[in-house]
Amino acid sequence: MRKIIVLEFMSLDGVIQGPGGRKEDSEGGFDFSGWTAPLDSDESGKLMLEQMNKPFDLLLGRKTFDIWVNFWPSHAEMWPGVNEAHKYVVSSTLKESTWQNTVFINDNVVEELKKLKNEVGPDIQVYGSANLVQTLFKNDLVDELWLKTYPLTLGKGKKLFAEGTQPFNFKLVKSNVTPTGIIFANYVRDGEVKTGDINE
Repeated sequence: MRKIIVLEFMSLDGVIQGPGGRKEDSEGGFDFSGWTAPLDSDESGKLMLEQMNKPFDLLLGRKTFDIWVNFWPSHAEMWPGVNEAHKYVVSSTLKESTWQNTVFINDNVVEELKKLKNEVGPDIQVYGSANLVQTLFKNDLVDELWLKTYPLTLGKGKKLFAEGTQPFNFKLVKSNVTPTGIIFANYVRDGEVKTGDINE
């Protein structure tokens, strides 16, 4: 069984919208796209490459796919294996693409994703895809979180944890802090949420 791993660039107030470039995502009047660039460094680049160079397939929402399909096929030298990896794209409208190894999931999304998890293959990485991530949380399909938290607040935009997030414990298994204050933190699922009193 392979894992679904959600990788996100996140502000302190949980926003994951439009991290990569000024024209990335202005939906809902969001005008901070490209907010990660001023804080990125050689150190954060090395840590990102470490994550990107693991064996992977990709699971993407349609909006993230629309951005990626116009960039990555012609920039594969920046991410070895991105063209060869299987791209599973959840969309109610798209059915075909010229980007090699792209498969569209148009119906029965949750059941199809459960089938993917049970197949033999590399772990499945999810980048961006804010709406799809909510579906994953709601249906208990997220195994790990690899978060990059940037030292800023944005006040608006699509958030990682929205309605539908289920209560689960996560355990920190790896962390790094860059000189500009970006916290790289990898978490794995660690059972049910427990409660208690502080004096117990």
